[in-house]
Amino acid sequence: MAIQAGRLNILNDVAPRADGAYVVYLLQQANRAHGNPALEYAVEEANRLGLPVLACFGLLDGANGFPEANARHYAFLLQGLADAKAGLDKRGIGFVMRKASPADIAIDLAKNAALLVLDRGYLAIQKSWYGQIVDAVKTRIVQVEGDVVVPVAVASGKHEYAARTLRPKLHKLLDEYIAPLTQRQVKHKAGRGLPTSEIDISDPDAVLAGMSLDRDVAPVRRFIGGETEARRRLAAYLAGPFASYGAERNKPEAAAASHMSPYLHFGQISPVEIALAVRAAKKGGDADKASYLEELIVRRELAMNHVHYTKGYDSYAHAVPEWARKTLAEQADDPRPHAYTERQLAEGETHDIYWNAAQAEMRETGYMHNHLRMYWGKKILEWSPSPEEGFRRTLRLNNRYFLDGRDANSFTNVAWIYGLHDRPWARRKIFGTVRYQSENSLRKFDAKAYLKTVEKLCRAEA
Repeated sequence: MAIQAGRLNILNDVAPRADGAYVVYLLQQANRAHGNPALEYAVEEANRLGLPVLACFGLLDGANGFPEANARHYAFLLQGLADAKAGLDKRGIGFVMRKASPADIAIDLAKNAALLVLDRGYLAIQKSWYGQIVDAVKTRIVQVEGDVVVPVAVASGKHEYAARTLRPKLHKLLDEYIAPLTQRQVKHKAGRGLPTSEIDISDPDAVLAGMSLDRDVAPVRRFIGGETEARRRLAAYLAGPFASYGAERNKPEAAAASHMSPYLHFGQISPVEIALAVRAAKKGGDADKASYLEELIVRRELAMNHVHYTKGYDSYAHAVPEWARKTLAEQADDPRPHAYTERQLAEGETHDIYWNAAQAEMRETGYMHNHLRMYWGKKILEWSPSPEEGFRRTLRLNNRYFLDGRDANSFTNVAWIYGLHDRPWARRKIFGTVRYQSENSLRKFDAKAYLKTVEKLCRAEA
C-alpha cells in the first residue's frame, strides 16, 4: 500500500542528486526496522533511483547529551537500536551510528546522498535539529510522519482545547490512516564503499559503559528495549489481559495495562501497528477496543497537538491555561496541611503510603499506572510551596524516572494536573477551581493489593 500523502512533508523541494551514492535516512524518532513509514519511503525512493539505503543515528553524549536523559533512558534506547540494527542488516540496509547530534550526522552523510529522509518528532529540540538540517543540506529532503496514527497538522491546524474537540476530527480520518504498511523489498543491498558505523551497537551494555551521563538513575529489569520485545509484549497482552481492559484499566493492581508507552516513546513500535492489532484482537469486546484506541490515538495525539502548537510547553507560564494560573494564584497563600521537599518526594518520604508506593514504582521500575499518575501529580501540587514550584517538581521527577518521560505525553500530562485540557470545578483550598483528586480515588481499586504488587516489583529490581 502507498504511504498516505498526508504523512509526507517536502522540506527541500529540489530533484534528488544525480551523483548521490545512497539514500540516507535519519532514524532518530522511529527506532525500528519494520512498520516504519519513513524507512519504507526511503527504500521506495532508493529502489527507484537504483541506490542502497543508509540509515543513521546520532548518539548525544556528555555535555551535549539529550536533556534530562540518564542511564535508565539510554540503556533502553541502546537495546532498541541494537534490535533495529539487526533488523536493518537482514533487510540489506546500512546503518551508521556516531557520537554526534542528529543534525550533524544527517548533514555530513547527506553530502553524498541523492536524497535525505527524516522521520518526525514534535519536541523543540527535534524541531531545532530539523531546522539545522534544512539550512545546511542542499539535496532533496522529505520528512515522513509515522509515529502518530493521524499526522498532527492533518488532524488539526490549531491548538485543541480538549479531547472532545480533537476526537471528531481524528475519527473522520481513522479509516484512511489505520492501514497496514507494506514492507518494501530492498533491491540494492548496502555493501562496501558506504560509510561505516563508529559504534558497535551489537553490545549495548558496552556502549552505555563508554558514555558520560547521569548514572544515579539505573537501568531497569522490568522493561527490555527493542521492536522485537515490543511486539512480543503486545501479542501476549492481546491474548490475555486485554480481555478485561475496559473494566479494569483504571485498576493498577489488575495488570490490565499494555505497557506500550516506553516503546512508543522511543519509536520502537508503530501506533498504527498497535491499532491494527487491537482491532483484530480475538479477545476483548468492542468496549475494550474503543477504550484502548481512545488512549492510544485521541489522548496520545492530543498531547502531540499540544506540544506541536505550544511554544514553551515545558513552562508553567505557557503550558497552563490562563484561567487555571489565575485561580491557583488566588489560592497560592493557602496553608499546606503537608509540605515536602523535592528530595522527600523523590524518596517517597511522605505521610501517604499509597503515594509513596506509586513513587517507588516509578523510581525503581520506570513506570507508573496512568490512574496513579494523576493522583501522584495532584498531590505534588498540594504539597508544594507554590503552583509554579509544584509544576517544576512534577516535571523534573516525571522526566527523571519514567522510561517514557521527556515525551509529548509527559509535558501534556503534567500540564493537565494544573488545568490544561480541563474545565473549572468547585473551588477549594490550594487548588482554586482546578480539579482536585482526593484519597477517596484510591477506593476505586484494591490499594492494598497495589502495595503488595509494588513491593514485588521493587524486590525484582533489587
